[in-house]
Amino acid sequence: MRKKVLLFLCFFAFLTTQAQDVRKEVEATRTNQAIKIDGSLNDEAWKTATRISGLTEMRPTFGKSENEQTRSEFYILYDNAAVYFGGFLNENSRDSISTQLIGRDEIGINDFVGIIFDTYQDKINGLGFYVTPLNEQFDLKYSIGNEDGSWNTVYQTETEITDKGWSFEMKIPYSAIRFSKQKVQDWNIQIIRRRNKTGQQFSWNPVDPTKFGFMNQAGTLKNLSDIKPPLRLSFSPYFSSYLTHDPNSGENWKTNVNGGMDVKYGISDGFTMDMTLIPDFGQVQSDNQILNLSPFEVRFNENRQFFTEGTELFNKGNLFYSRRIGGQPIHYYDAYGNVGPGGRIVKNPAETKLINATKISGRTKKKLGIGFFNAITRAEHATIDDGTGEKYKFETNPLTNYNIMVLDQGLKNNSRVTLINTNVWRSGPDYDANVTALDFDLYDNKVNWNVWGQFNHSRLIGLEGPGKAYTGNLYYLFLGKFKGRFNFEVHRFYVDDRYNQSDMGFFTNNNYVTHGFYAGYKWVKPKSFYNNIYINLNGNYSQLYKPRLYQDFRINGNVNGQLKNLWQVGINADVRPNSNDYYEARLPGRVVKRPSSWMKGFWFNTNQSKKYTASLEMYHRYSRKYDNQNIEAYISNNYRFGDKLSVGLSHFLGFYTRDYGFAYVSDNADSVILGLRNRRTAENILNVKYSFNNKMGITFRLRHYWSKVDYTRFFNLLQDGSVEDVAGSGRNPDINLNLFNIDMNFSWQFAPGSFINVNWKSFSGIEDQFVTEKYYDNLRKTFTNPQAANFSVKVIYFLDYLSLKKKDKS
Repeated sequence: MRKKVLLFLCFFAFLTTQAQDVRKEVEATRTNQAIKIDGSLNDEAWKTATRISGLTEMRPTFGKSENEQTRSEFYILYDNAAVYFGGFLNENSRDSISTQLIGRDEIGINDFVGIIFDTYQDKINGLGFYVTPLNEQFDLKYSIGNEDGSWNTVYQTETEITDKGWSFEMKIPYSAIRFSKQKVQDWNIQIIRRRNKTGQQFSWNPVDPTKFGFMNQAGTLKNLSDIKPPLRLSFSPYFSSYLTHDPNSGENWKTNVNGGMDVKYGISDGFTMDMTLIPDFGQVQSDNQILNLSPFEVRFNENRQFFTEGTELFNKGNLFYSRRIGGQPIHYYDAYGNVGPGGRIVKNPAETKLINATKISGRTKKKLGIGFFNAITRAEHATIDDGTGEKYKFETNPLTNYNIMVLDQGLKNNSRVTLINTNVWRSGPDYDANVTALDFDLYDNKVNWNVWGQFNHSRLIGLEGPGKAYTGNLYYLFLGKFKGRFNFEVHRFYVDDRYNQSDMGFFTNNNYVTHGFYAGYKWVKPKSFYNNIYINLNGNYSQLYKPRLYQDFRINGNVNGQLKNLWQVGINADVRPNSNDYYEARLPGRVVKRPSSWMKGFWFNTNQSKKYTASLEMYHRYSRKYDNQNIEAYISNNYRFGDKLSVGLSHFLGFYTRDYGFAYVSDNADSVILGLRNRRTAENILNVKYSFNNKMGITFRLRHYWSKVDYTRFFNLLQDGSVEDVAGSGRNPDINLNLFNIDMNFSWQFAPGSFINVNWKSFSGIEDQFVTEKYYDNLRKTFTNPQAANFSVKVIYFLDYLSLKKKDKS
């Protein structure tokens, strides 16, 4: 079977004929004249520029040309230092322009315009530079199926709004772009414009929604000559000061001062090194902690900029979960088992401290992407009081090195093959971990059919004894059609019982074989009441890998689309027959037989260009055996008070009645107790944002999370997965959890890439078993509970080597 698969992949990869679509082309124009970036387009240089007009609508009506009243006119120039991009975007009136001050790297309801460069013409990767009418910037890095909004660079823009539209100017220095050293070169480019109040988005070269890919549908800027990649070297030193209060420490307030630096260096024309030395992530947004009743860990978002920016290469293969770096020590809970009679834990850090981290990434002229990542965390220790006043240390985490190596070879027809290796090395007797993956994504000559998959091999060295390797394997394989209105794919997942990537990646469970399918159809031409409609059906049948026993089977279908009034709407449903859950019991070899259930739901988002916007998602799942009914509702509201102030309030409500699940394992681990439980969950988040101007603003975020679980009936789990009633419970597994967070941040970009951030955080949490209390009683207790607080000031200053060199010469 494996030989047949490899032969098929080889045949697929080396198809040689390639269909050619017509691509727009323009000649690049060099200028020797000075251009003042003020948004007005009055400089003489623009009169000689390459002129571009005639955009094509991407959505909602693909192929439609701009009308005369709202046409776009663009101009492109270049010199020895930068590319200059400017234009005028016609509008019927000033009121037809959608504007909102929302901050850098945010879009909101704004109109925008941008240019995207594919300098190596691989038709896969691109760098996008955007600006809104109020001169707020956002930049994106593109790859297949991905827009990386965390990527940041420094470029100059200005805009001007008139009664007839708005104009803009951009100066994009070569230090913000990667390109070759060829004397004469062509770049693929795309220009994008959005008119939010009409729901329209336009592109220079047409982007057909029935075709797969984005950068492969770009046009070309030809004959850029005698441009040279500059020395790309910048420094971002920082200084921060913290004032912290921890009610559990016995101290009132504690001060802390930090300093460090981020360094960015262009190793060559195509490769960049990013380094953070003694980083400080104390101002990132607080995690949305929840009550987790599942047997698997919760995956949290990454909010640390160094780990989100420019990581598209490292995320291939899904082997990199950056929260592992600086995460909870691996022996965190072991510290409590090393406390003797009368002793206590004095200090037990919940996170490891990052010493430094380095990223090197780039792409050669032959489409080979290379990525190298390395990070080091220091050893962590718990402090234990032995009960007599003497204190000693217990190592909860050794000195650890994290490493990723990626080789990503681009092929014809948007195809690629990627080799990824992750390695975690720990000082001392703790085990080390290594995972290697071959990831491929191959298309035929018309970018119509696709085969995608990956083969992974994991090795845990020292887990079962010094020098011994505990190995496992995984493979995923997909075959599908992604061009045209009808798309489908079939897939197979295989993960043996020894595979494990959790030391550096996110991983819940192994030991399964799953077969599945997806089929979808889309209507992309607007008709009587809609702009587009998408419908799909998908399903999965899963078994254990060893022994080959049935786990579950699921069928899901949904319909969604955009209406003429720019509302987004959708409905969905799924069916889950009886299943065998091999994880809920928390003991290996035990199974929980879950009764069949079915779900129905709907959602909608109102027109996002309006001052008031709202969204609603609601789902209802029913299982007949225990008359189990689960209802979940997500509600959000947002109101804009002009361009500067916006207020949002979102709610999540969960009502789980007679939910069937795990309660506890007996003290001697010889029996598992399940139960029927009534769970109520409410999460409320208030967001307030005020922008003083396009460089300065303040954000306020308040979150209250409450979840209570009340067990009403108990069962003893039998060996075959069935249950028998238990007259009473040996312990009380009820839970009542309250979490309260405030995150408030003032940010001022006082110079390009330079910021002053003033941050306030507070946190309070209560966990008890008072499940009879009402929501407002819990909220009041949370407010009155002692809160941890953190006030900080951080200054980041961007220094560009070339700018400093010019100043020295002058």
